[in-house]
Amino acid sequence: MSKVWFVTGSSRGLGRSFVEAALSRGDKVAATARKPLDELVAAYGDAVLPLALDVTDKSAVFESVRRAKEHFGRLDVIVNNAGYGLFGAVEELSEQELRDQLETNLFGPLWVVQAALPHLREQGGGHIIQISSSGGLFAMPLGGGYHASKWALEGLSESLAQEVAGFGIKVTLVEPSLYATEAAAGAVNAEADPRYDGFRESFAEFAKTLDVGDPAAAGRALLKLADSDDPPLRVFFGTQGNQIVQQVYADRLKTWADWQDLAVEAHGPTPATPAA
Repeated sequence: MSKVWFVTGSSRGLGRSFVEAALSRGDKVAATARKPLDELVAAYGDAVLPLALDVTDKSAVFESVRRAKEHFGRLDVIVNNAGYGLFGAVEELSEQELRDQLETNLFGPLWVVQAALPHLREQGGGHIIQISSSGGLFAMPLGGGYHASKWALEGLSESLAQEVAGFGIKVTLVEPSLYATEAAAGAVNAEADPRYDGFRESFAEFAKTLDVGDPAAAGRALLKLADSDDPPLRVFFGTQGNQIVQQVYADRLKTWADWQDLAVEAHGPTPATPAA
């Protein structure tokens, strides 16, 4: 049976690939974006409902979700894809830059989830797919603002998954690596402090080593995820995420083990158990 999707950030990048993959197999999509989606409408006609939306506008999010449900009659898959990257050393970030990052990458998905949940609960199920990042599980220099938004989305979504499972609603965090999209064009760079230029140079060299993924392949993978009867809470898209996290998590476990004596000391004395 065909599915009805609600996808944010549909004008370009992975979001566009997700929308086109769903439409190409005969699904219906409420596609939201800040830019016009005339090409999608011309190609797919009534199967796509284009909605102008800035996810930082809470009332507009609720109205868009309501219109999508009213138009198609149901909502099966919610994809929170809208977002962008904020890059710069933590000392370089302005308050407004960080607030704007969180408004889009954290509060935007929150508003969509809160708007969609009553409809999903009423129909007895649905699948919320949160487009996080492999950078939602580890952090690198110059990405503090972006990592903060994705780490927050990870925690929010893990709690959400446990809260809504009893309603038949599934939640999945997709953690993409680098893809050949226009994402860089939408990124915001904080005003550079030359004292951090060494990190910028190192990151530029590191970026040259990365294996860039195909957005169309990500679109096809998302269809398989949406069709799964038992989807995972977390899944990587791309080759690098799992490789990096293996070492990151091994290092964390070792550090916690190395400092376990201090952890126990910080607990204080354990009261003696009264004799029977």
